[in-house]
Amino acid sequence: MFSGLNHPTDLTLDPAFSAICGYTDADLDRVFAPELAGLDRERIRDWYNGYNWLGEERVYNPFGILQLFRNRRFRPYWFETGTPSFLVETLIEKQVRIPTLDGMRSDDDLLSRFDVEDITPEALLFQTGYLTILGEEQDFDGAPRYRLGYPNHEVRRSLNKSLLAALAPNSSAVNRVPPLPDLLRANDFAAIRERLEGLFHSIPREWHTRNETARYEGYYASVFYAWLTAAGLDLTAEDSSSAGRADLVAKLGGNVYLFEFKVVEQASKGAALAQLRSRGYADKYRPRAAEIHLIGVEFSEERRNVVAFETALA
Repeated sequence: MFSGLNHPTDLTLDPAFSAICGYTDADLDRVFAPELAGLDRERIRDWYNGYNWLGEERVYNPFGILQLFRNRRFRPYWFETGTPSFLVETLIEKQVRIPTLDGMRSDDDLLSRFDVEDITPEALLFQTGYLTILGEEQDFDGAPRYRLGYPNHEVRRSLNKSLLAALAPNSSAVNRVPPLPDLLRANDFAAIRERLEGLFHSIPREWHTRNETARYEGYYASVFYAWLTAAGLDLTAEDSSSAGRADLVAKLGGNVYLFEFKVVEQASKGAALAQLRSRGYADKYRPRAAEIHLIGVEFSEERRNVVAFETALA
């Protein structure tokens, strides 16, 4: 009577029960084999697999995979069942840097909190299914820590679309043909800069004046990351190497694109591209990339837009 409901055993992070809430690859191959005909198996895995609760294998979202088998079309079925407005508002209110969502760290205690008035962003994202466990680590005293990330393509792209709509109202106005990945594949950096400028121009001035979010340091990088991810690009934020961390890495068609962001009021002109060159972030990609492009993007708090977009081959 004094300690609350403490008799049930929490199986959430018990490896023995890690596949209890999803389908495994073996389930698909054995039970759903007739449904797989005509569908790209790797694409199915990329879209709907990826959830992990410390088990040896990742599991598929049952709702999404069953809807795929029924409709024969790849769509964000689970995400469309409900708009995560509370989640999006919480991330923006707490000024979470959006590129850091994929790679967040949390401990065992944070993942067991249920009070929405006192919950960290990483715990909220995990408990609502928008992040899953990518790996387990140990703290300095042996306590478990978990590395979190997006489970699959459906969640990564759809959540960032919602975040982009909240961070940059009217952003849909710049989503024109050809798609952004096509521009990047063609190395049409002038067109990409034009669209990026249009993205920030589309944000109403009154949104800036009533939202402290637009003035925090990671806002510009968050909008840019959400924009690229919502377009379906394969991105890695703060990619580590012996030389340091590149702000953002995109891979497309055998090419690698390294991005560095700066705010001109806080750094000298040309500092973004200069940092990419001087620190040798490209070295780790040279053995396997056809081309490596360095892209320095500089924003201005005063102008509330891009003021420099410099590119160079590494």
